Amino acid sequence: MDLTSKLYPLITHLPLILMFTLYYKRPWFISAVSVLSGYLCCQAPSWVGLLAGAAFGSSLADHIFYIAAVFLSYYFLQRYVAGSVRQLMERSNKSCLLLGGVPLFYYTFDYVTTIYTDVLYRGTKWAVQFMPSTISIFYFVFVIIYYAETQKQAKAQRERDMLDIQFRYAQTEFASLRQMQQNAAAYRHDMRHHFALMQGLVSEGRIEALTEYLQTAQSDMDAITPVRFCENETVNLILSAFASKAKQSGILLAVDAKLPDSLPFSDTELCSLLSNALENAIQASKRLPDRRKRIIRLRVYSKNTKLCIDIRNSYQAEPIFHQGLPVSKEQGHGFGTKSMAHIVEKHGGVFQFSVKDGWFIFQATA
Repeated sequence: MDLTSKLYPLITHLPLILMFTLYYKRPWFISAVSVLSGYLCCQAPSWVGLLAGAAFGSSLADHIFYIAAVFLSYYFLQRYVAGSVRQLMERSNKSCLLLGGVPLFYYTFDYVTTIYTDVLYRGTKWAVQFMPSTISIFYFVFVIIYYAETQKQAKAQRERDMLDIQFRYAQTEFASLRQMQQNAAAYRHDMRHHFALMQGLVSEGRIEALTEYLQTAQSDMDAITPVRFCENETVNLILSAFASKAKQSGILLAVDAKLPDSLPFSDTELCSLLSNALENAIQASKRLPDRRKRIIRLRVYSKNTKLCIDIRNSYQAEPIFHQGLPVSKEQGHGFGTKSMAHIVEKHGGVFQFSVKDGWFIFQATA
């Protein structure tokens, strides 16, 4: 019996690890931690059995209560714990190591102090204090790691929220562009009324009033009529709106657009992608004190059914990059580029932000 107890890891636990690894094709690390955790889970039923045996003064009672407690523990763990532990184990080696730390220390401690020696039963001070100290250490390690993980999750949630806000903003902006197009159509539809009014002014000889009316009508038409850059209606609306914004900021926007009517992007995705890129370019260019240097060059075209974008803008402050994305020091900024990257990656594309010869460059293919 003594020899069997000492060889128990080789008889039972090692074969279990090999079975999980080789037969069930589980990673050896997860297999080892699973067996160690299973060993740890047996300690509470063992304690119940010891209490029952002491209460009834019978080793049979010890065995019966131990077996009953094992089934109850299994039911509880399988229903409420196993799923969460499995996900934590499979998340990363770090989380698996954290979960396996306490079972490993307890397993080693239990065999060293009770099976291979009797130092725990002899009341050796270091043996008595070892497990409480180990549990305390792991408690503080867990608190530190858990806090770092919650902070990371909170940051990811904030970024998801900001990206969602960016997307909703793109939807709103595209709706306003659509409204502008409808206004232009309605204005064109009402041209007969304008002609009638102008004929009345001419017949009355009110040339100055006619001239003033024509200037107002021309201004209104220019304000609501999108400029046609390419065959794609959505892109025309977006580029037309940002051409006006660039003009108001004293920026030269040069556009070369060759796009078909249909693209593998939703209207909202196109609006978010191009709007964020052009908005960032305008914000960077308008900081230049010399208006002659405020330049944005945009080239968009379709190649092999892929959307290709190349936007270059002049800038004043040297941009800062982190993990390939330009970052902003201003609070609440920097999510536009993440939104752009998300849309490109969603469609299986590639993108790059770079700086070359005084130009800030965004290139993407998706």
